[in-house]
Amino acid sequence: MASSDELPTFITSSFRSVWALELLLLLKREATARSSEELVEQMRASSSVVEKARQELVAAGLAGTDGPMIRYMPVSPAVAALVEETEELYASRPDRVRRLIVSYSNRGLTAFSDAFRLKD
Repeated sequence: MASSDELPTFITSSFRSVWALELLLLLKREATARSSEELVEQMRASSSVVEKARQELVAAGLAGTDGPMIRYMPVSPAVAALVEETEELYASRPDRVRRLIVSYSNRGLTAFSDAFRLKD
């Protein structure tokens, strides 16, 4: 089991969007390689959303490609365990996971907007 800081850190550093998390969980459930076209159809997403999420998962070491095909392929058992914990947390507290992902991806925007906040 991950420490109290380890799982949120894993989530924020591995997923730039909820789409990426959804794609990973789909790949994990299916346990077979999928083409981008199949993923677009299964996820009912645009090809650009799927392609971006696909690139993010490969870069994060969560998936592997073989030509146009992608499959769930964590780089280590420790990463696989973190994916399991993320999946469990997402099933029980989806809003918490979404907030983690969105808050991290909007960090630069928040810093920019805070610069214009009026102070006492």
